[in-house]
Amino acid sequence: MELMKHIDDYADQRVCILGLGYVGLTLAVAMADVGFEVVGVEIRETVVDLLSQGKAHFHEPGLEEKLQQVIATGNLTFAKEVPDDWAGKVYIITVGTPLASNGLSRIDMIENVSRQVASKMKEGDLVIMRSTVKLGVTRKIVTPILDSAGCKYHLAFCPERTLEGKALTELRSLPQIVGGATYGAGVRASQLFQFLTPTVVRVSDVETAEMIKLIDNSQRDVAFAYANEVARSCDALGISAAEVIRAGKLGYSRTNLPMPGPVGGPCLEKDPHILAEGLRELGITPAITLAARTLNENQPNEIVDYLQQITSDFTGFPDSPNITLMGIAFKGQPSTDDLRGTMARPILSALRNAFPTANFKGFDAVVAENEIKDFGLMPVATLEDAFKESDIVLILNNHPIFASMPVSVLANLMNAPGLIYDFWNCFDALDLHLPSGRGYMALGSHGRAKLPTGVS
Repeated sequence: MELMKHIDDYADQRVCILGLGYVGLTLAVAMADVGFEVVGVEIRETVVDLLSQGKAHFHEPGLEEKLQQVIATGNLTFAKEVPDDWAGKVYIITVGTPLASNGLSRIDMIENVSRQVASKMKEGDLVIMRSTVKLGVTRKIVTPILDSAGCKYHLAFCPERTLEGKALTELRSLPQIVGGATYGAGVRASQLFQFLTPTVVRVSDVETAEMIKLIDNSQRDVAFAYANEVARSCDALGISAAEVIRAGKLGYSRTNLPMPGPVGGPCLEKDPHILAEGLRELGITPAITLAARTLNENQPNEIVDYLQQITSDFTGFPDSPNITLMGIAFKGQPSTDDLRGTMARPILSALRNAFPTANFKGFDAVVAENEIKDFGLMPVATLEDAFKESDIVLILNNHPIFASMPVSVLANLMNAPGLIYDFWNCFDALDLHLPSGRGYMALGSHGRAKLPTGVS
């Protein structure tokens, strides 16, 4: 209540957030929750209708309950475009920047929403870019569009940094990066975000803020790629990558290597490419960044080729196997239903090429049945149905439900010979007591695999 009283005295208390995808909606709810008067603009009418009823269009812990609360207070309203009578002075742009079919980042949505802002802008307004963009877009693309309004304004870049599954918590705790096109813009944007979080890191300019966002995600992609390289190396040597990584960093703070696994999602699948695109225009090729992304993108075909090879040696393995994909969302921890950039998609594509007459089922602890069906899989609702009469079961994300499942019991429901392939090392094959004719193998630990009885 004390914070809301201060916002009542704050000149920039009215905020317009343009784009109500994951980034925009979570920010809108968080800002409305601390007392800002927020209008959320979204061109998708179905999304606006859902939100107006207090229903979120994606899964995020605590979001829907908080959404309903801020709608009830009147702090959050929705529209398909900026209302003509809107009296606020702050615009925050959060529209997506996906990769086009040519591998380059799309900026058409940034351009369109910037034109909308320019058409409504008044003297002294503040515009904050929060979308992930190619280096230089804020100054070279957005600024000329806003200049067409013919009035003075402030412009800043403040990248989104939250982890899906923890957005509402992290928006109130993580340091916010703020880079202003001018000193005054940086100070003004910093003041606004201090109502959300106790720490704001103000950097020299918008380019620095753009770069921080891309570097943060690209370095994570590099770290995961190195873990996947360790997995490949350990498979070649016949030892366990899981043991190498876990034992190597136990009590040894200088090693902090993540576990191997499929690497995708709405940020990591594209941000290294966006970084590389901007740097190429400056005559620089980020070799490590691109090598890491290539390694992560090649993993599905490498693993599926191996599965096709090894199952071809199983006596009695069917020509048209039943294959189950478990974990369709791009990650399992924190849990999400987000299918953007999920590695289940290229893995499924590779499986269809390797096993062209296979039958495919899909299970996910969070993703809705209709989404799994639209993904091209026959949805199943339980772990038992996922394993039942399957010839291959693949664990594709790290949702806790997989590490806690009674895998030896569930394996009884599989056909024989049958194989469980675990991309996330939920189990140690040496500790499993599997029924006859069923096997288990984990990424980076092929040397410890338990193959179906009678298969060498």
